[in-house]
Amino acid sequence: MDRREFLSRITLGLSTLIAALVGLPIIGYLLAPLVQPLPDQYIDVGAADSFHDTTLVKFRDPSPLPWAGQLADSALWVRRRADSGAQMFQVFSVHCTHLGCPVNWRPAAGIFLCPCHGGVFYADGRVAGGPPERPLFERDWKVEGGRLMVRAEPLPTIQTPKAT
Repeated sequence: MDRREFLSRITLGLSTLIAALVGLPIIGYLLAPLVQPLPDQYIDVGAADSFHDTTLVKFRDPSPLPWAGQLADSALWVRRRADSGAQMFQVFSVHCTHLGCPVNWRPAAGIFLCPCHGGVFYADGRVAGGPPERPLFERDWKVEGGRLMVRAEPLPTIQTPKAT
């Protein structure tokens, strides 16, 4: 082995070592949220008695990705409905199921409207028209001590049926 080949191998080996020392922590940082279990927690969105109609509730995601920044600030639509005299809610993600644009509540028409692509949803979240093929994403909720608690979870990529 001549001097030139020896130095080339040393340079290649050191470059590989440096790339691994720098690259592995970065890859671990980026992939860790994919393998770590999400915390099963509920966030307090307000007094259950304060929701009389469909209301926009803003909150900060308690477990955002480290690089989420402003995207950790999110919102939900809380819809109160009366079924058999019992207090019932539907809690929808503010994001349209077509491309994730925020939907607006139109109380006069009783619909959710996506202003970007024309998606229309009935008050119960079902698709009324436009390009979305899935209903609005619903969040699990519970009333605890007179407070409405909503499960903190990321947006699903597919609509899964709720357990009853």
